[in-house]
Amino acid sequence: MIPKEKCFTIQIGDSVQKVLEILEMKQVDALPVLDGQNYVGIVTRFHVYRAFYDLDMNKESFLEERIVSDIIKKRETVLQLEDVFEKALIALNDFPIAAVTEGDKFLGIVTRYDVLHQFKSAFGMDRAGVRITFSSVESDGRIAKLSDIIQKYHESVISLVTFDETDKLIRRIVLKIEKRDNLQKFLNELDDSGFRVLHIAED
Repeated sequence: MIPKEKCFTIQIGDSVQKVLEILEMKQVDALPVLDGQNYVGIVTRFHVYRAFYDLDMNKESFLEERIVSDIIKKRETVLQLEDVFEKALIALNDFPIAAVTEGDKFLGIVTRYDVLHQFKSAFGMDRAGVRITFSSVESDGRIAKLSDIIQKYHESVISLVTFDETDKLIRRIVLKIEKRDNLQKFLNELDDSGFRVLHIAED
């Protein structure tokens, strides 16, 4: 979360002209709209352009006379401090930012960039290593078996991500480990244990 002290915001009574000025000057995609210290919604360039065409006013009058409350996207999805990471994915599906609140009080924002950064961390993209993609039959104890093999060869795990939780038969696993001389032995053990290696990449 970016705390409120570091966020660019707009007040609900400010002009549309000010919205565009802040969006352009700060090079941001959206602004949280506040009523005092309380969060009330979000505004983007799209909201400004849509309101302009809907209201059918000349440009100068629209920018000077209309205020944020005329074009705001009312709050729908907000995040709380204790929310899990996955909820941010849903909140950011339609908007470039999501507000974090405590009741109505504005605490800060989460951006799509922040979410992508967390994905990079989950996949270990900023660390050198060997990425192994493999599949496994979906059955009890398979992750435990993988853990045993990792421990047997003393592999240093950078990241481990699994997919296909809706598939009843097959699960894909992406494992990134530090590069070691015993890689082929480790791969052979995976194969012997029923893990089908699909792709190997060093980065």
